[in-house]
Amino acid sequence: MQFDVRALEAGNTREIYVTAGSRDYAPAQQQAEEMYSRVVDVVRSANARIMCERIFATQDAIGLALPIRRKIYGDLDDGFEPVCLTVPKGVTGEISGVQVHAVVSENAPELLRVGGSIRGRTLEIDGYKFVMLAGLTAADAGSAPDQAWTMFKSAEAALKHIGADMFSVARTWLWLGNILDWYDQFNEVRTTFFTECGLLNGNPAHGRMPASTGIGVMPASEPVCALDAFAVAGRPDAIRFFTQTGKQDSAFKYGSAFSRAARSVSPAGETVFVSGTASIAPSGDTIHVDDIPGQIEETFRCVRSVIKQTECSEDEVVQSIIYCKTPEVEEVFREMYGDLEWPHLIMISDVCREDLLFEIEATAAVGAKKIC
Repeated sequence: MQFDVRALEAGNTREIYVTAGSRDYAPAQQQAEEMYSRVVDVVRSANARIMCERIFATQDAIGLALPIRRKIYGDLDDGFEPVCLTVPKGVTGEISGVQVHAVVSENAPELLRVGGSIRGRTLEIDGYKFVMLAGLTAADAGSAPDQAWTMFKSAEAALKHIGADMFSVARTWLWLGNILDWYDQFNEVRTTFFTECGLLNGNPAHGRMPASTGIGVMPASEPVCALDAFAVAGRPDAIRFFTQTGKQDSAFKYGSAFSRAARSVSPAGETVFVSGTASIAPSGDTIHVDDIPGQIEETFRCVRSVIKQTECSEDEVVQSIIYCKTPEVEEVFREMYGDLEWPHLIMISDVCREDLLFEIEATAAVGAKKIC
């Protein structure tokens, strides 16, 4: 089993990032037991509390994993289940892996409840309020675009509930089932919402578009789409946005309202969020069409350019996800980057264009160290 733990520390506060994924095929029940047992060992030994957690697996495997998780977690389970995301069976089996972000601090994360529903967790440190919205959905809203609109409005309402707003958001993760069928419509919804919120400010180059991943991974059960978001309330200068990087121009120029990266204050220092990145030229065109190795190499070049521009190093990557369009792409990636030292999960999913075969997202914490 692949297991990686990175930590960022400042004073009495620590952020702990856990990545648990399987390299060799094993039954889903065994994988879940091993992954969650090791996660609990790390979180308990550090006296940490979970801020954000996700599991990527087949629908059936998620059904097996959640009861195992509850049993192993015991009192670590605060009643808020992980974000459950469905992906096809991959090379290593039915569970692609688990990601956890936990925090050690004087104040423990608190559940964010709005109208009787849990929307995420909040944490107050040194005048900042850190917010992790997780698994926001709107299955009853109707069509996919209507669900997306209602999902964004739900995020806005949750932030307003604690005195924050969309200007506080550094990073979003947008889990979009059947992405190729409605991604253009999704982009229209997002741009309209961001315009109404004032994030675009009449000039996207100087606006506050969050870093983001919009990927063809479906939330478990009924919803077409789901949203996670990291936000920081307390000071307007807590987040720096990078609308373009050395290798890629602004995504807004081809209709996608997100920044290439964001560098944000976090509980124990500063965190860099690298948006979902694929083999796209500065013009916005896909490059290396039908060339799996070419797209993989170009994507890594672009991500490394972002890491450098945001004044981070590759050694400080604390979590990443590798999205492969097909099992063939996954096999090629494993042959090319089987020794990748970034903590990462690998999964099969559609990217936002039919001709894009590969995507990476990454999170780096400035000064983070590997501890396991």
